[in-house]
Amino acid sequence: QVQLQESGPGLVKPSQTLSLTCTVSGDSITSTYYYWTWIRQPPGKGLEWMGTIGWSGSTYFRPSLKSRTSISRDTSKNQFTLQLSSVTPDDTAVYYCGRSLLYSRARYTAYKYWGQGTQVTVSS
Repeated sequence: QVQLQESGPGLVKPSQTLSLTCTVSGDSITSTYYYWTWIRQPPGKGLEWMGTIGWSGSTYFRPSLKSRTSISRDTSKNQFTLQLSSVTPDDTAVYYCGRSLLYSRARYTAYKYWGQGTQVTVSS
């Protein structure tokens, strides 16, 4: 059974960098053709695809967030990490990590496995 678990701070100050890690069990983040993604949901709004790292290490980002977003991975720990810089209160959201077969961006039904989500609040 594939499981994903998000971890990171629940509160971040404006202008700081948010760092969240997704720990994966039951599958390898290098498994061929699988993609590992960060998605968020601001309060009262829909899901928002943020970025993806593929099995080969290639990364893809939402254009509006590209200048502030990076995704890296630690294959020895089977983890991938989101960093979002210069956060503002608009970045307050529940952040999810998910897995899809093939690159799926915002086709949320393609993500068969999700973490439970972690609330991040940006506030001074």
